[in-house]
This record gives sequence, structure tokens and C-alpha cells, in this order.
Amino acid sequence: MIHDDMEGFAAALPPMTALAGLDLGTKTIGVAVSDGLRSVATPLETIKRRKFTQDAARLVEILTERRIAGLVLGLPRNMDGSEGPRCQSTRAFARNLSALWDGPVTFWDERLSTVAAERALLEADTTRKRRAEVIDHVAASYILQGALDRLRHLSDTTT
Repeated sequence: MIHDDMEGFAAALPPMTALAGLDLGTKTIGVAVSDGLRSVATPLETIKRRKFTQDAARLVEILTERRIAGLVLGLPRNMDGSEGPRCQSTRAFARNLSALWDGPVTFWDERLSTVAAERALLEADTTRKRRAEVIDHVAASYILQGALDRLRHLSDTTT
């Protein structure tokens, strides 16, 4: 089920389960995963996009292998907060993936996540070639970490 609000997403998650975050690009999909306590996001891999069925098959394989309970997709809003064609494409991807995987799905505003990932990789003195290889799944970890922090804040206010 797709949740547009973080509260509904949080309510649909079983306790003590890992989440995954995706940074959907036109050529690649960055994937990050959390630990079972949902405290830290870790970059996992970058999937080179082919056809939806192949991309989805790899994603479902990762979600199943790692017992992922929920999925956070980066929503590429415009800088003014409006939604353009890339947001529509991300929402369509989520709808299509939800037909193949039955866990809860939500969106996280990904504005500047790639910029933050690039900055972190530059600070780590990563080579240009290596940055190109890892930027997408590092960006996915920024997206997922933002959502994890929000979920932690929600649980702190309800207890």
C-alpha cells in the first residue's frame, strides 16, 4: 500500500524491521537499507535500469532477501516544492512495484540529496570514477536516513 503521509506509513510497519530507500534515476536506481532498529541507513547498490520488469525483479529480490518491511522512494520535487514529470514517473513506479511487492511504500522529498551525497564523497576524497559508481546508492542512503529520522521523531512524540 502506498502512503503519502509518514504517519500512515509508520502505522503500517511491523516493529523491529528494516526499511529500504530508493533514489530513482532515468539510468540507475540507487538502493540503501536500514538496520532492524531503523537507526542508520547504509548504501547497498546501484541497479542499472533496463526494463521495468527486470528492475522490479531485482528490487523484489533485494527486498525479500533482506526481509525489508517498508520502502521509501525519493520524490524529486522542484525547488519550489511543486511536482513535475519526474514526480509523476516516481509515483507510477511505486504503483507498478506495489503490484509485485505488498509492503508499505512512502515518498521522501529528495531535493538536494544527490548534492549532499556528492559533497560527502568529495570530503572523503573519493575519486571521480568511484563517485560516479556510488553516487546513486549514497543518495538513496540520504533519502532513507531522512525518513528514518522522521520515523524516530514520530515514535518519540507518541510515546
